[in-house]
Amino acid sequence: MKKDKDDVYGDHISHNFNDDLASLKADFLNMGGMVEEQLGDAVTALIEGDGHLADEVRAKDKIVDKLELELDEEATRIIARRQPAARDLRLVIAVIKMVADLERVGDEAKKIAKFALALAEEGQAPRGYIEVRHISTHVLSMLHDALDAFARLDSEQALRVMKEDKIVDEEYKAATRTLLTFMMEDARNISRCMSVMWVLRALERVGDHACNVAEHVIFMVEGEDVRHTPVEAAERIVGR
Repeated sequence: MKKDKDDVYGDHISHNFNDDLASLKADFLNMGGMVEEQLGDAVTALIEGDGHLADEVRAKDKIVDKLELELDEEATRIIARRQPAARDLRLVIAVIKMVADLERVGDEAKKIAKFALALAEEGQAPRGYIEVRHISTHVLSMLHDALDAFARLDSEQALRVMKEDKIVDEEYKAATRTLLTFMMEDARNISRCMSVMWVLRALERVGDHACNVAEHVIFMVEGEDVRHTPVEAAERIVGR
């Protein structure tokens, strides 16, 4: 039976409690939007050889780190002052865990920006950028959809994000095989292709973190922990 997706985190007698939860959700989504932008800019910097944009991405990492600490403090204050239970406690716990995933996405974006700078200095676009563009589009979509599922408390959309992770893993393996072929064809490609392989690895990790966020959304909405759970089991939980 399909669940009502209305926001059930704003119906407390205490208006201050409602405000605290609404603020926590808004601040988390603000951090999510910043990390999305950081990752998109990192990929753009790589493909376009834009060293200035890559520097901006690396500078934003400190802001993302600061937001992680602030959100952790905000969630801790809610637990201490409001002593949330049931669905409210699940929301606060999920945010604490999802914030860590967003911070790690920011770290991966910073890594991509680092390789963007190194490759831009070489002045020659290496093979593998088509694969980078393809996988980056996929994982950015996963991240966006996971954050949207959180905003709308949509466990069905979160489940769809979980299912995408396996596809990204296959795309990553295929891209790696392609780059290995390029390196075997011409040894001069090895250094640049290795850099692109590290970028692809960073993007694959972003897909993992988007999947983690989706799993926490399902925990929030359904009250069931689907981490380390087969997708088929998660489907049964969401479809109840």
